[in-house]
Amino acid sequence: MIVRPFENADLADAASALIDVHTTDGYPVEGVDQPEAWLRSADVIAAWVGELGGSIVGHVAIMRPHGEDAVSLWMQQSDDSEDHIAVLARLFVVKTARRHAAGEHLMRAAMAYGSEHGLRLVLDVMTKDASAIRLYERLGWREIGRTPHHYGSGQSIDAVCYVAPQA
Repeated sequence: MIVRPFENADLADAASALIDVHTTDGYPVEGVDQPEAWLRSADVIAAWVGELGGSIVGHVAIMRPHGEDAVSLWMQQSDDSEDHIAVLARLFVVKTARRHAAGEHLMRAAMAYGSEHGLRLVLDVMTKDASAIRLYERLGWREIGRTPHHYGSGQSIDAVCYVAPQA
Protein backbone atom coordinates (compact mmCIF):
# COMPACT_ATOMS: atom_id res chain seq x y z
CA MET A 1 0.00 0.00 0.00
CA ILE A 2 1.49 3.31 -1.12
CA VAL A 3 0.07 6.69 -0.09
CA ARG A 4 1.31 9.61 -2.12
CA PRO A 5 0.23 13.14 -3.04
CA PHE A 6 -2.56 13.33 -5.59
CA GLU A 7 -1.36 14.22 -9.09
CA ASN A 8 -3.43 15.46 -12.02
CA ALA A 9 -2.66 12.21 -13.83
CA ASP A 10 -4.55 10.37 -11.05
CA LEU A 11 -7.85 12.12 -11.73
CA ALA A 12 -9.52 9.60 -14.06
CA ASP A 13 -8.53 6.57 -11.96
CA ALA A 14 -9.53 8.28 -8.71
CA ALA A 15 -12.89 9.19 -10.26
CA SER A 16 -13.41 5.56 -11.28
CA ALA A 17 -12.58 4.42 -7.74
CA LEU A 18 -15.05 6.98 -6.37
CA ILE A 19 -17.83 5.64 -8.58
CA ASP A 20 -16.95 2.09 -7.48
CA VAL A 21 -17.21 3.10 -3.80
CA HIS A 22 -20.51 4.87 -4.43
CA THR A 23 -21.90 1.72 -6.06
CA THR A 24 -20.68 -0.45 -3.17
CA ASP A 25 -21.40 1.81 -0.18
CA GLY A 26 -23.60 4.72 -1.25
CA TYR A 27 -20.73 7.10 -0.48
CA PRO A 28 -20.54 9.86 -1.32
CA VAL A 29 -24.12 10.98 -1.43
CA GLU A 30 -23.07 13.78 -3.77
CA GLY A 31 -20.38 14.23 -6.38
CA VAL A 32 -20.75 11.05 -8.41
CA ASP A 33 -22.51 12.76 -11.29
CA GLN A 34 -19.31 14.80 -11.88
CA PRO A 35 -16.64 12.86 -9.98
CA GLU A 36 -13.62 14.61 -11.48
CA ALA A 37 -14.96 18.06 -10.57
CA TRP A 38 -15.87 16.83 -7.07
CA LEU A 39 -12.33 15.54 -6.52
CA ARG A 40 -10.66 18.70 -7.86
CA SER A 41 -12.76 21.25 -5.98
CA ALA A 42 -11.17 24.69 -5.70
CA ASP A 43 -11.42 24.27 -1.90
CA VAL A 44 -8.85 21.42 -1.86
CA ILE A 45 -5.67 22.39 0.01
CA ALA A 46 -3.94 19.02 -0.35
CA ALA A 47 -4.94 15.51 -1.39
CA TRP A 48 -3.49 12.02 -1.42
CA VAL A 49 -4.23 8.77 -3.18
CA GLY A 50 -3.75 5.22 -2.04
CA GLU A 51 -2.17 2.95 -4.60
CA LEU A 52 -2.10 -0.84 -4.47
CA GLY A 53 -0.56 -2.94 -7.21
CA GLY A 54 -0.34 0.10 -9.48
CA SER A 55 -4.04 0.97 -9.13
CA ILE A 56 -5.63 3.92 -7.35
CA VAL A 57 -7.70 2.39 -4.54
CA GLY A 58 -8.41 5.37 -2.31
CA HIS A 59 -8.31 9.11 -1.80
CA VAL A 60 -8.45 11.75 0.93
CA ALA A 61 -8.36 15.55 0.86
CA ILE A 62 -7.91 18.45 3.21
CA MET A 63 -10.16 21.32 2.29
CA ARG A 64 -10.68 24.97 3.16
CA PRO A 65 -13.72 25.54 5.36
CA HIS A 66 -16.82 26.39 3.38
CA GLY A 67 -19.66 26.65 5.87
CA GLU A 68 -19.43 23.11 7.30
CA ASP A 69 -21.20 22.48 10.59
CA ALA A 70 -18.11 20.68 11.95
CA VAL A 71 -16.11 23.91 11.54
CA SER A 72 -18.77 25.97 13.33
CA LEU A 73 -19.08 23.43 16.13
CA TRP A 74 -15.32 23.36 16.69
CA MET A 75 -15.03 27.16 16.69
CA GLN A 76 -17.78 27.31 19.34
CA GLN A 77 -15.91 24.76 21.49
CA SER A 78 -12.36 26.07 21.09
CA ASP A 79 -10.28 29.19 20.68
CA ASP A 80 -9.45 28.24 17.07
CA SER A 81 -10.30 30.66 14.30
CA GLU A 82 -11.43 29.48 10.89
CA ASP A 83 -8.02 30.20 9.33
CA HIS A 84 -6.51 27.49 11.60
CA ILE A 85 -9.14 24.87 10.76
CA ALA A 86 -9.36 22.60 7.73
CA VAL A 87 -11.83 19.91 6.76
CA LEU A 88 -10.78 16.33 6.16
CA ALA A 89 -13.01 15.16 3.34
CA ARG A 90 -13.40 12.99 0.28
CA LEU A 91 -12.02 9.90 2.03
CA PHE A 92 -12.89 6.73 0.19
CA VAL A 93 -11.35 3.31 -0.34
CA VAL A 94 -12.51 0.62 -2.76
CA LYS A 95 -13.75 -2.49 -1.02
CA THR A 96 -10.91 -4.75 -2.18
CA ALA A 97 -8.28 -2.47 -0.58
CA ARG A 98 -9.86 -2.16 2.85
CA ARG A 99 -8.10 -5.22 4.23
CA HIS A 100 -4.80 -3.41 3.50
CA ALA A 101 -5.60 -0.57 5.98
CA ALA A 102 -5.78 1.88 3.09
CA GLY A 103 -8.17 4.17 4.96
CA GLU A 104 -5.89 4.35 7.97
CA HIS A 105 -2.83 5.10 5.83
CA LEU A 106 -4.68 7.88 4.00
CA MET A 107 -5.97 9.32 7.29
CA ARG A 108 -2.49 9.33 8.81
CA ALA A 109 -1.09 11.21 5.78
CA ALA A 110 -3.79 13.87 6.09
CA MET A 111 -3.38 14.12 9.85
CA ALA A 112 0.40 14.55 9.50
CA TYR A 113 -0.15 17.35 6.98
CA GLY A 114 -2.58 19.10 9.32
CA SER A 115 -0.13 18.86 12.18
CA GLU A 116 2.82 20.07 10.08
CA HIS A 117 0.83 23.07 8.83
CA GLY A 118 -0.79 24.06 12.13
CA LEU A 119 -4.29 23.13 10.97
CA ARG A 120 -6.86 21.59 13.26
CA LEU A 121 -8.78 19.07 11.20
CA VAL A 122 -12.50 18.46 11.53
CA LEU A 123 -14.89 16.26 9.59
CA ASP A 124 -18.42 15.03 9.43
CA VAL A 125 -19.42 11.46 8.72
CA MET A 126 -22.85 10.08 8.03
CA THR A 127 -24.09 7.85 10.83
CA LYS A 128 -24.70 5.06 8.29
CA ASP A 129 -20.92 4.81 7.70
CA ALA A 130 -20.12 2.79 10.83
CA SER A 131 -16.75 1.49 9.63
CA ALA A 132 -15.53 5.04 8.98
CA ILE A 133 -16.69 6.09 12.44
CA ARG A 134 -14.77 3.18 13.99
CA LEU A 135 -11.63 4.23 12.07
CA TYR A 136 -11.85 7.87 13.17
CA GLU A 137 -12.39 6.94 16.80
CA ARG A 138 -9.56 4.38 16.73
CA LEU A 139 -7.25 7.14 15.45
CA GLY A 140 -8.23 9.39 18.36
CA TRP A 141 -10.75 11.70 16.71
CA ARG A 142 -13.27 13.08 19.21
CA GLU A 143 -16.96 13.63 18.60
CA ILE A 144 -17.90 17.32 18.87
CA GLY A 145 -21.56 17.16 17.89
CA ARG A 146 -24.24 15.87 15.55
CA THR A 147 -25.84 17.59 12.62
CA PRO A 148 -27.71 16.83 9.44
CA HIS A 149 -25.51 16.50 6.35
CA HIS A 150 -27.33 18.35 3.57
CA TYR A 151 -26.93 17.34 -0.06
CA GLY A 152 -28.78 17.30 -3.34
CA SER A 153 -32.00 19.23 -3.59
CA GLY A 154 -33.21 19.44 -0.01
CA GLN A 155 -32.01 16.02 1.11
CA SER A 156 -30.22 15.33 4.39
CA ILE A 157 -28.88 12.47 6.46
CA ASP A 158 -27.73 12.37 10.11
CA ALA A 159 -24.01 12.98 10.59
CA VAL A 160 -21.48 13.03 13.43
CA CYS A 161 -18.84 15.78 13.59
CA TYR A 162 -15.31 15.03 14.80
CA VAL A 163 -12.11 16.91 15.57
CA ALA A 164 -8.66 15.40 15.11
CA PRO A 165 -6.51 14.72 18.15
CA GLN A 166 -4.07 17.46 19.09
CA ALA A 167 -0.64 16.60 17.73
